[in-house]
Amino acid sequence: MPESEQEAAPQGIDTTKPSVSRVYDYMLGGKDNYAIDREVAAMALKIAPDAPEAAQANREFLRRSVRYLAGEAGIRQFLDIGSGLPTQGNVHEIAQSVAPGAKVVYVDNDPIVLVHGRALLAVDASTTVIEADAREPEKIIDDPKTRSLIDFSRPVGLLLFGLLHHLSDDEDPGGILARLVAPLAPGSHVVISHFHNPGEALPEVSQQARTAEKLFNEHLGTGRWRARAELLAYFDGLELLEPGLVPLPEWRPDGEDEATPGITYHTFVGGVARKG
Repeated sequence: MPESEQEAAPQGIDTTKPSVSRVYDYMLGGKDNYAIDREVAAMALKIAPDAPEAAQANREFLRRSVRYLAGEAGIRQFLDIGSGLPTQGNVHEIAQSVAPGAKVVYVDNDPIVLVHGRALLAVDASTTVIEADAREPEKIIDDPKTRSLIDFSRPVGLLLFGLLHHLSDDEDPGGILARLVAPLAPGSHVVISHFHNPGEALPEVSQQARTAEKLFNEHLGTGRWRARAELLAYFDGLELLEPGLVPLPEWRPDGEDEATPGITYHTFVGGVARKG
């Protein structure tokens, strides 16, 4: 296929600047990415050759946690913030396979995510996608599309996969999370996956995390590998469910898991918590 065809993009999509969503899409083997995204991905792969495995581990964590929420936890409505490009095993597909009719609101501010998401969901009345920024929680909660599907008097599954590490310390990710959790009814669940720097406990891994953080901030303008104590603080006031905050493959693994991340194993962690 000629390069010009490969790089054709929907109107309004800037293919001269890398996108977090598109780099992630490339790591997952997707096709909704451009040369600039692949260049950044290639640099990341030099630092962490197993980055695609880590991306896959995040998708598998999504599958297991959403399945738990829709099954054992009885959640019937989901708010997925920073949803990224559609791929196999999207939240609505997983949730509805367990609980037919489960409602899902996807939230993103990347134009290409919105284009693909709206095309995917055009015929699904129980699922929608809205354009909003995680740094403005009230706009997400009060959006008419959100309110049309989600009843905030009943438990909600709040999903933040790979989002908070793209908020800088100055943007107060903990405060943003608290503002998202505040309107949720008791019995709601919060799922977070996040880049992690293990510090002195694992010096080699910590060095990789620092190098990756530098790369992300230089080329994507965003990315924080935070310490365990910082990540645990996100769950203050919530009941952190077993097995706690752990490397993604360790959160209730099942026989469907295939990802085998190497050094990045300890630099991508997740947890699920319940609001009492």
